[in-house]
Amino acid sequence: MHVARHLAWDNPVRIVSSVNDVSAGHAHAHALADAEAAKAEAAELLAAIGAVRRVARRAVRGSAAAGALPPARSELLRLAARRPGIGVAEAAQELRLAPNSVSTMVSQLAAAGLLHRGRAEADGRSVRLTVTEDGAARVEQWRDMRAELAGRALDRLPPADRKAIRRAVAALSRLAEQMEEL
Repeated sequence: MHVARHLAWDNPVRIVSSVNDVSAGHAHAHALADAEAAKAEAAELLAAIGAVRRVARRAVRGSAAAGALPPARSELLRLAARRPGIGVAEAAQELRLAPNSVSTMVSQLAAAGLLHRGRAEADGRSVRLTVTEDGAARVEQWRDMRAELAGRALDRLPPADRKAIRRAVAALSRLAEQMEEL
């Protein structure tokens, strides 16, 4: 017959020597509960944002006129439109992708006439990315399609939901800034 031995470190006992120890323990437990609640709230928020993005992407991909690209390439094209002259390494870091993957996507977008690879004036070696006229038109078309879809959906929501979403935009921007700093 096997008998399990209970060692002191298997079942630690917390010795409380003062009222301060008790309140510090409660504060610690409360902080852990708050952190878990924030984590659950964040997961719910990210799931909702992800759902909105997926629906918008599917709408663009579903339109024959949109000239849809795979998600990573469209993200790169939109990034280059937002930050003309961005380098491949910077783009890879921003998109959280491997530099060789971004380099491959740059070649594909350049071959499609949507992105231009130029040399930096400072050293002549590093590549700088700019969106071509066709690329800019494509990004604008996608933006218009997504905005039109979201606008139609917002029109169908009750006024209280629309107001809550409008007020959340600034808070979401601040959240993104805080996430960037971490």
